[in-house]
Amino acid sequence: MTSRYAQLAFTPSVRARQQRHGSRTAYARIEAGPAQADRLSGDEIEFITTRDSFYLASTGESGWPYVQHRGGPPGFLRAMDDTTLAFADFRGNRQYITTGNLQGNNRVALLLMDYPQRIRLKILGTAVTDDDPGPELLRALTPADYRAVVERVVLITVEAYDWNCPQHITPRYTAQEIEDAHAHLYRRLAELEAENAALRATVQ
Repeated sequence: MTSRYAQLAFTPSVRARQQRHGSRTAYARIEAGPAQADRLSGDEIEFITTRDSFYLASTGESGWPYVQHRGGPPGFLRAMDDTTLAFADFRGNRQYITTGNLQGNNRVALLLMDYPQRIRLKILGTAVTDDDPGPELLRALTPADYRAVVERVVLITVEAYDWNCPQHITPRYTAQEIEDAHAHLYRRLAELEAENAALRATVQ
């Protein structure tokens, strides 16, 4: 956990809870670090730009939080630099809850998961929507050969991040990941079937 993440997440009520349960001393040392916004390193950027989905939380004017799942081809969430993330906002059910929430409160939280490796990255930041991003930015953020209507782009300024522990992350695999992991078995099976076919042909 970075010092900036701790400073944002540990409100007075949170700190009181930490004190009550005996963890305040350890976390106070983390919180005492630099107060400037975090910058993404190569590790964070590589992780972010290889995800095919993430969870995005915002808060509405009612005070209620809202969490939305965003997905697309790997790399649809882009790191524009070490402080800025961006993605093309595809047309969905047209409820516009997240984009509406951002008009009143631009703070967001992102949760990015790698289930096979049991890794998660949490990001805090501020977000703005751009309904007219211009052709260059739109071209950079629109995945190639992906059939979806882009309504706008979302730009996120990173304030802090935290690599979270793997506890209770159950490994889950996509169909493509399973196919890739067993590719050598499929190749060997094809070789054996070809050998069997050749042997059958010699005895006929």
